[in-house]
Amino acid sequence: GWKDAISTAIINFNNENMQITWAARELFPSENVSFSYTFDEGKHKVWKPCPTYLLDQDYNSGCLFKTEGPTLAISIRNSNGSEEFFSKRLKSDFYIKPNRPENVTFFWKEDTVTVSCNKPERAVKCLRLELQYKSKFDKDWQSRTSKCCSVGEQGFDPRKCYSFRVRLKRLVPHCNVVNYSSDWEAETFWMNGTLLDSCDDDIKSQSNTIIVSSFLLAVLLMILTFLILLCKWQRLQKSFMPAIPAPKCIFADLFNDHNGNFQEWINKTDHVMVQTKLEYEEPEFIIEAESLQEDEKNSDKQVPQEKIFSFSRAAENNDPKAAQIACLMPTSNTIASFAGFQILMNDDMYVML
Repeated sequence: GWKDAISTAIINFNNENMQITWAARELFPSENVSFSYTFDEGKHKVWKPCPTYLLDQDYNSGCLFKTEGPTLAISIRNSNGSEEFFSKRLKSDFYIKPNRPENVTFFWKEDTVTVSCNKPERAVKCLRLELQYKSKFDKDWQSRTSKCCSVGEQGFDPRKCYSFRVRLKRLVPHCNVVNYSSDWEAETFWMNGTLLDSCDDDIKSQSNTIIVSSFLLAVLLMILTFLILLCKWQRLQKSFMPAIPAPKCIFADLFNDHNGNFQEWINKTDHVMVQTKLEYEEPEFIIEAESLQEDEKNSDKQVPQEKIFSFSRAAENNDPKAAQIACLMPTSNTIASFAGFQILMNDDMYVML
């Protein structure tokens, strides 16, 4: 009854090497069995002992040997070979596990990816090329299968990083009795047709972009805040410390036309005032010279003339020069100096000395 109860796993690696395993500890707990095989047919079979045993806790649990033909017969016996525990005859071609695809290439065109590999030397019609991919936003792999040895898929987002892996599969049941596939080819990472070391590079580049953008935004906000504070400070400064008007700006003609010569400028102003007085028939200024006439008769000494201007009246007559001086003069009884002349100020009367 052991011949029906024993279960074996048979793999033909790309029709090059055979591997047959069994559950040694469960099936033969107290005895170490032996294995033999043959690819010959007919009465004259030549049985070969297992060249390489696979061990499980020092017990023979499998055998590895070369594939020498399409028909295989195996036998499991006791340690000295006198008693047979299990035997089986099979087609080795129905247990083929293909090798990994070789020379895998990726071709990108817009949102379409085409993956291809070299064609194996044997049984190309029995093979299918399987492509699996996922982005960093996908939890599970997406799968696409096509005839060997090219497969294509659409709908890839150029802004996403994708992981790709490919393998070859044997058709069941037309070519294999067991659904064997090759091992996965090394996983690769792509983004918009560019090969990356990993999708973590994409995440790092995005995080770096976010950091740089945040830094620039923070700098712009700081500059804007500084400008706002500077404007507010200038307004506050003007409210507490108003700017003193410059005489050069107010008396532009004094400095521009007369080069700062106050006597020349005041003489011209006298002429303007006289014309204004004649036009409006209203006196603009009064010249007091009584003391000067008495001193000239009695003595040869010259006393500087005093010109007394009533700037309040001149301002009323729209005289611009008098209005400009009047706006700068205080109303208290003080003496000020301006351009080498002394100005005696008493109420609305100004005496230029």
